[in-house]
Amino acid sequence: MRNRLAAIGLPVAALSFLLAGAVLWWPRTDDALSWSFRTWMAGLALTGAPVVWKTVRGMLRGEFAADVVAMLAIVTALALGQPFAGLVVVLMLTGGEALERYAEGRAGAAVAALEQAAPRQAHVQRDDGSVADIPAEQVRVGDLLLVRPGELVPCDGEVVAGRSHVDASAITGEPLGVPVGAGSRVVSGASNVDGPLTIRALATAGESQYARIVQLVRAAQGSKAPIQRMADRAAVWFTPATLAVCAIAWLLTRDMTRVLSVLVVATPCPLILATPIAIIGGINRAARRQVIVRTGGAMESLGRVTTAVFDKTGTLTHGQPAVHRIVANDGIAERDVLRLAGAVDFASGHQLARPLVLRAERETGELPPAHDVQEVAGRGISGTIDGRRVTLGSLAFVQERLPAAARPALDVLASRSEGLRAFVAVDDAPAGVIEYADSLRSGLPAFFDRLHALGVRRTLLLSGDHATNVASVAHDLGARFDEVRGDLLPQDKARIIGELEARGERTMMVGDGTNDAPALTAAHVGVALAGHGGGISAEAADVVLLVDDVTRVADAIATAQRAVRIARQSIVVGLGLSLVGMLVAAAGYLAPTYGALVQEAIDVAVILNALRAAAE
Repeated sequence: MRNRLAAIGLPVAALSFLLAGAVLWWPRTDDALSWSFRTWMAGLALTGAPVVWKTVRGMLRGEFAADVVAMLAIVTALALGQPFAGLVVVLMLTGGEALERYAEGRAGAAVAALEQAAPRQAHVQRDDGSVADIPAEQVRVGDLLLVRPGELVPCDGEVVAGRSHVDASAITGEPLGVPVGAGSRVVSGASNVDGPLTIRALATAGESQYARIVQLVRAAQGSKAPIQRMADRAAVWFTPATLAVCAIAWLLTRDMTRVLSVLVVATPCPLILATPIAIIGGINRAARRQVIVRTGGAMESLGRVTTAVFDKTGTLTHGQPAVHRIVANDGIAERDVLRLAGAVDFASGHQLARPLVLRAERETGELPPAHDVQEVAGRGISGTIDGRRVTLGSLAFVQERLPAAARPALDVLASRSEGLRAFVAVDDAPAGVIEYADSLRSGLPAFFDRLHALGVRRTLLLSGDHATNVASVAHDLGARFDEVRGDLLPQDKARIIGELEARGERTMMVGDGTNDAPALTAAHVGVALAGHGGGISAEAADVVLLVDDVTRVADAIATAQRAVRIARQSIVVGLGLSLVGMLVAAAGYLAPTYGALVQEAIDVAVILNALRAAAE
C-alpha cells in the first residue's frame, strides 16, 4: 500500500500544478497569464527534477531506455519556457508507473484471494484433553488438531480419529467430497464437511500444500518475461530513432520548438510498462483457472509451443485404479457386493479404498456404518455391517478366513476375474470380486483437437509403462499421436525431448510423476499435474496444474497466446502511433502542448489494452 501511495504522489502533484495553472490562466489577463506561467514552471521544476535524476542514475548504470526521451523533453521544456508540455510529460511518465502499480494490484488478486481464504486458526488438543485455539502458523509437526464440520484443515495432516468427507476442490479441483477415516491424509485448505476429525499435523502451515500454492503464485507474478526484454530492445532502437528525427527537424528548420514537439510526442515509457502488465495479467488469469505459470518466460514459451509430449500414467490416465468390474457369486446381486465392500472399506487407508467407496456411494447411496473393524495393512480388512461379517482383501487373506468347504467357490471366482482385484466374503461364503483398472481421462479426443487448433503440430506419447499398454492407450484415443514409445527410462524421455529441441521444435512436456522431472526440465516448457501434491515434478515444471485435469493444458496455452498477443499489440500499435506523431510534429503541425496530450492518449490506450490480459 505504501508503494502505491508513493507511486501516485508525483502524478497527483503534476496534475495539481496543471489544474492550478489552468485556473490562474482562465481570466486571460496579463497578470493571470504571468501567474499561470510561473505556477507551471515551478511545478515542472519540482516534479520534473525527480524524474530527471532517476533517469540520469539509470544512464550511469548503462540503462538507455525510453525514459531518456522523457528526460530530454522535460529539460527542453524548461529551457524553452514550455512548462505546460513538460508537465504533461511528467504526468504521462509518472502516471504510467502508477498505472503499473494498479495493474500489479489486479494481477495480485489471485494471491490476495488465496491468502484471504487461508486457514487462520487451529484447535490443538492438549495432553489433559482440553482444546486450545491458536493461530494456524503456530502449529507444530506432531500436534493433534480438532477439525470441526465446516472448518478448514489448517495444515497437512493424517486423520487419527473420526470419519467424514472433506472437500478439497479449492486446492485440488476434485469435485467430489473425499471420504476420510483413520490413516487418511488431508491437505491444508480442505473443508471438513460432516463429522469432527482429529488429525496429526505432518507439516507446519507454512510448509503445507496451501502455503506452497501461494508461494507458486507469488513466484509467478514476481517474474519478468522475455517479452519484457523485447520491449526494452524496442526502446533501445526507438530512442536513437527519436533523436535522429529531432536532429533532422533541427537541421532543416533550426526550430527548437519542433524538436520539443518531437520529444514530447515520442515519450513511450508507459508503453514499455504495458508489456509486463499484459504478462502479469495473463499469469493472474491462468491462476484463477488453477493453472500456475511460474515465470513470465514460461508464459511466453507456452504460447509458442509446436510439439506436445505426454506421459501416460497419471497424465492421460487417472493414475489411480478405479473399480472396473464387479464379479458376483451366483445368487448375489452385484449391487449388494459393491455396497457391503464399500461400507467395510470406508475405514481403510488403503489406496484402493477411495475409488471403491466413491463408486459404492455413487451407485448405492449412503453406506451403512461398519463395526468391529479390523485391518491388516496391505492384506485386507473385515468388519460387521448390518449384522453380517464382511471380509475384503487379497485372495490369501480371504481364504484364511473362510471355512475349507467354501474355498473351492472362491477359486472359481478367482478364475472368472483378472488383473488387480479384491475378494469379498460375507459371513462364511465368498460373495464376489472387485476388479480395478486404470482408465483414460474424459474429454481427451476434444482436448487433442483443440491443441491442434491452437497450433500444436505434433503430439508424442512417451511412457515408462510396457509398450503394449502404451500402444493400447494410443489406440483407444484414435491415432492422436505422431509417435508412441513405451518402456522408457526417465533419461530416455529427456533425451528424446532434447533431440526435438535440437531440431528447432518448441516442446511442451506434460507429466505428473517424479520420473517425469528430467523431461519436464529438458522441455521448452514443462507442465506438471499437481492436483494431488506434485512433489518433484511440480518443482521441475514451469507450469503447474492445481486441478487433476490434463485438458486444462489447452486453457493454459490459449491464455498464454492471448497475453503475448496483447503485449505485442501494445508494442506495435504504441510505437507505430508514436512514430506517426513524431513525423507530424517534425513537420510543424503539432505544437509541444498538443503533442504531449496526443502521446498521453496513446500511452493510456495501450496500457488499458494490456490490462485486458487479466480480464475474463
